[in-house]
Amino acid sequence: MYHSQIWHTLALFYLPFLGIDADFKTRTGPKVTDKNNLLDSNQSGFKSGHSTETALLSVIEALRLERASSNSSVLILLDLSAAFDTVNHHILLSTLKAMGVSGMVLQWFRSYLSGRSFRVSWRGEVSESHHLDTGVPQGSVLGPLLFSVYMTSLGSVIRKHGFSYHCYADDTQLYMSFRPDDPTVSARISACLADISLWMNAHHLQLNLPKTELLVIPADTKTHHNLSIQLGSSTITPSRKARNLGVVIDDQLNFTDQVANTARSCRFILYNIRKIRPFLSEHATQILVQALVLARLDYCNALLGGLPACTTKPLQMIQNAAARVIFNEPKRAHVTPLLIKLHWLPVVARIKFKTLLLAYKTTTGSAPPYLKSLMQTYVPTRSLRSANERRLVVPSHKGKKSLSRTFSGSVPPMWNDLPAATRSADSVAIFKKRLKTHLFRQHLTDLF
Repeated sequence: MYHSQIWHTLALFYLPFLGIDADFKTRTGPKVTDKNNLLDSNQSGFKSGHSTETALLSVIEALRLERASSNSSVLILLDLSAAFDTVNHHILLSTLKAMGVSGMVLQWFRSYLSGRSFRVSWRGEVSESHHLDTGVPQGSVLGPLLFSVYMTSLGSVIRKHGFSYHCYADDTQLYMSFRPDDPTVSARISACLADISLWMNAHHLQLNLPKTELLVIPADTKTHHNLSIQLGSSTITPSRKARNLGVVIDDQLNFTDQVANTARSCRFILYNIRKIRPFLSEHATQILVQALVLARLDYCNALLGGLPACTTKPLQMIQNAAARVIFNEPKRAHVTPLLIKLHWLPVVARIKFKTLLLAYKTTTGSAPPYLKSLMQTYVPTRSLRSANERRLVVPSHKGKKSLSRTFSGSVPPMWNDLPAATRSADSVAIFKKRLKTHLFRQHLTDLF
C-alpha cells in the first residue's frame, strides 16, 4: 500500500509534463485526457468522456454511412493474447523517448518498470522468483496509459493500407469500404494483416489469428461477397455475426442478434428474481432489477437509434416484465401506470435519451473528437436570435439511401425539435433532467 501511494503521488506530479491529466478516482486505472495529442485519437480506452459505446458508435456510423453511399465494407476484429503482459519495457521506453519524454521523467518511468519479478504459488509450494522485463501492471495507475502509449505506432501501419481503425485498450477494430465489384479486397486485407502481424512480432505482441474475426457488410441485401483471407497457415473466413466490446454485430447492421441476446439474458435474470420475490421488499426488488436488467437494456443502446419498432420490441417486453416483477403484478397487468410510478422511460425513449445526451456533449465540447466530426453546429448567415440555441445542421439525403439509421442523420432533427431551454442547458445534469421530463411527457401519454 505504501509503494502504491508513492507511485500515485509521483504520477500526479510527473504526468502534467507529458501534457496528460489523469483522474485517479476509478479503481480500474486513470481516465486520461491528452492535452498535447500524444495519444492516438482513435484509442478510446481509459479516456475521460470515452467509452465502449462511443467507440462502437464511431465504427458503426462509418459503416452505415458507407452503406448509404452504396459501398460494401469489411470489419476485422483483432484478437491479442495476453497483451498487457507482453509489453516490452525497452521498446516502451524508446517509444516514450520518441514522444519527447526525457531527463528525469524518462528516468522515473524506467524506475517504475524496473525491478519487477513474479513467483507462482501452488498448493502451498512457492516457485523461485523470476525477473520481469515485459508487461505493465494491470489495475495499476499507469498500466493502461503505458499500454496506450505502446500501441500508438500501430495506427500508421493500418492507415498505410487504406484501412480505418478504432481501439479500446487491446481490442482493435479495422474497417475498410469498397465498391461491390472491387476485385482487390482480399489482397488488400491480406497485405494489411501481414504487416500488422509483423508489427506485433516486432513489439513482442501475439496476434491470435484463429480468433480474429472478419465481418463483411454488403452494400445491400442483394449483394454477396465470397471472401477468404489466407495468412500463413491460417484462413480467415467471414462470419455472419461477431461479438465486439460486448455487442453482437451482424452483417446487416440491424442488431437483431444483439437484441435477442440481451432479451434472453434479461429473461433469465427476471426468472431468478421472481423466484426470490416473496422474500424481497418492493424497494429492494427495484434496486436489483435496475442493476441487473435495466443496465443491460441501456448498454450501448445508442447503436439501436433509427431501427424499426419491431426490432426493439423484445427489449420493451423485458422492461414491461421487469416493472410487473417489482410491483408483483400478474403478466397481463397494464404496464403504463407502473412505468409512470417507477419514472422509467420506455425503451424507445431511453434510446433517444442516450443519443441526445451524446449530442449535448458534442455541442458543448465534452464528447470525443471523433463524435464531434459527425455533427455540425448551425451558424446562420446573418445575426438571428436562433444563433444561440445550439441547433444542428440537418444533413442532406441527396444522392444517398436513407440516413435514418445513422447517428449523424437521425440525431440533428430530434435535437432541433427539443425545447430551446433544454438544448441550451448550462450543465449535463440540468440537460438530463429537462430531457427526461420532455421525453416522459412525449412517450408515456400514449404508450400501448
